[in-house]
This record gives sequence, C-alpha cells and structure tokens, in this order.
Amino acid sequence: MIETMAVEGYRSLRELVLPLGRLTVVTGANGTGKSGVYRALRLLAECALGGAVGAVAREGGLRSTLWAGPEHGTRRRGGTAQGTVRARPVALRLGFASPQELGYAVDLGLPQDGGSPFMLDPEIKVETIWSGPLLRPATTLAERRGPAVRVRDDEGTWQPVGGRLRPYDSMLSEVVDPTGAPEVVAVRERLRGWRFYDHLRTDADAPARQVRVGTRTTALAHDGRDLAAALETARELGRGDEIDEYVERAFPGARAVVRAIDGRFALELHRESLLRPLEAGELSDGTLRYLLWVAALLTPRPPELMVLNEPETSLHPEVLPALAQLVRRASRDSQVVVVTHSDELAAALRADARDGLSARDVHDVALLLENGETVVAGCEGPLDQPAWQWPSR
Repeated sequence: MIETMAVEGYRSLRELVLPLGRLTVVTGANGTGKSGVYRALRLLAECALGGAVGAVAREGGLRSTLWAGPEHGTRRRGGTAQGTVRARPVALRLGFASPQELGYAVDLGLPQDGGSPFMLDPEIKVETIWSGPLLRPATTLAERRGPAVRVRDDEGTWQPVGGRLRPYDSMLSEVVDPTGAPEVVAVRERLRGWRFYDHLRTDADAPARQVRVGTRTTALAHDGRDLAAALETARELGRGDEIDEYVERAFPGARAVVRAIDGRFALELHRESLLRPLEAGELSDGTLRYLLWVAALLTPRPPELMVLNEPETSLHPEVLPALAQLVRRASRDSQVVVVTHSDELAAALRADARDGLSARDVHDVALLLENGETVVAGCEGPLDQPAWQWPSR
C-alpha cells in the first residue's frame, strides 16, 4: 500500500506531502487543489505509459502548470505573496513511497532546446527508484539523470542499462529488462495497474446507454462504455450477490439485469413496482451513474490503487450512504482515494461501519488554500507531514 504521495510545483500544490490510507478521503472547497491531487496521481501513472510529458503539454505546458507563487511559498512569510528571484531550477516533481515496497519520483523541467517547435513539452530531468519509505543514497536502486540510466546489481555496484534516453521518454516506459532492471519493471507494472474514474458518461448519448457487443470485461472502461459487459463478467466470476446487494441498498426492490441477444448486451433495471424493466436509455443520470460505480468498484480483478474524482456527481443525497458503503467495500480489496465536494459522502465514508474497515484505515485529508497555496488543514510545517526527500538534479 502506498503511504505517501508527494507533489511539488504543480498548480497550487507548491509543496504537498500527503499521507494515504487504505481509504483516503480528500475534501475541500472549490479551488483548494483537490483536482490537482487527482491529476498529480494521474500524471504519475502516465509516466509508466510514456504519456506524462504529453499530458503536461496538453495542460498548456510546464510554464502553465507550475506553481506561480514565490519559490518558498507564503505561509512562512506570514502575509500575501511577494515576488522573489528564483534560486532553484524550475521543476514539477511527483512521487510516492511505500514502507515495504518500492518508491518512485520524477522531476520535470523546462526544455533546453529553445529552437524546437515542441516548446510546450517538458523534459524529464531525473527519475529515481528506491526501497522503503524514504529516499536515501543507500536505498536507491535505479536512477535516471539526463539521458543515462543506471541500476544497482546484486553486489550493490552501479551498472548502466539501456541506451541514451530522449528527454521526453521515461525510463519506466523505455527500460524493459526484467533481469537487468527488475525494479524499473516492477514500478512500471505497478503504475500501469492503477485505475482512475473521472469522466463516467451519463448523458443521453452515453455509450453505457447503448446495446453493445459483449465481451468479458474485468475492469470498467474510464467512460463506462462497457457497463453491461463489466456487470455480467463480475456476475459470472462470483460477484453477482454483491451486485444485487448494493443495487438493492440504493434502490430498494430493484435489480440490474443484463440481457444478451446474439452476443449483444443490453442493461435493464427491474423494479418490483413496474410492469416492465427500464432500459439503460430510460434511466436517469443518477441511476445510471450509480450502476457505473457498482461495476467499477465490484470489479472481479481489483487494482492496487483506485482513484475516484467526485463520485457523488448526479447522485441524490439519499443514494450517498449506499455509495459510501460500496466504496468502503471496495477498499477491502484495493487502496482507494476519493476526491469529493460532498460533506455527506465524506461523513458516510468516515463512518465506522461493521464492514471490516476500521476508523484508522480511513485517512481524512482536508485541503485549504492559503495565499494561493494548497495546504492540509492542521499541518503547520514539515514535522506535521510524512518524511520526504526529493532526488537532486
């Protein structure tokens, strides 16, 4: 389980180190940096897919995504932001650590080739993989500096691996030697397994409303297009009773049924009070969205980490307790991070229910904005947050 996430220089996240639990609930008012936390985790995952540089470029480039305030922030100044001369290189840094597993950090900087038309693409300056909760010279197992990558062998000697990397390629996507660089491969596969849900579509033309060819689906797509197939796969692999239970909790007397016609799957909602089932195209946005969450969270192949952004969207407050119970159930199989605007959902997620999840398994992270900088409520300085060390350039 990941216990620490760190971000530096990303939008309002000047220097943020967050503790993560089995279930982490991130709350805060509009503009406090909740979406930044979600996007930072996505950027970390994109490193394993070779898409981090492109993702930053699509946000307007590094200059547009960087922290815009003073280099050392404003909290220690005790007042409003003041312009200062930058002493350190421009950097966007992302990382995570686990006590018993491998940690990873990446440092993105401004491109050196001023004549390139790809001026919005940042460069990867440094990447580091280490073992244990904190980066130290003795725990470093693999590192990339500029174009060169090296790893420690069994005797603790540094050995170069791979060729010279281009500044926009991550070592996670380019170094694929499971024998010579097993730590790099392990981190890559770990990040590739993370799942993110942010844009589950419920509009009138949403793919989840359509009759579609069914194929076994162990993980719901990011937009929910394979909803019927995902529900039927989960039911076939032994999670049918749970699907029925959590649909019943939200909509008493209802049951989600997948009807197969010549290999095409159609989703229907059967209710005791109705003479005929409701087809997916007839469902309200809230009902369809809840069924999408059922399919995503009751996956037959739980990921190591699942990140949900504003799952309460379109849901009636009466459905939020059922959603909270569903999320808590999922966190028994996966580490879950929930970013939410809803105080009702956050309160329900914290509730100490008899579902195998204790109060200490739920981490509450309340974000505030102080002089343009995202901070954690109750965190007054480095001693109030997990220990963290960035790799140097």
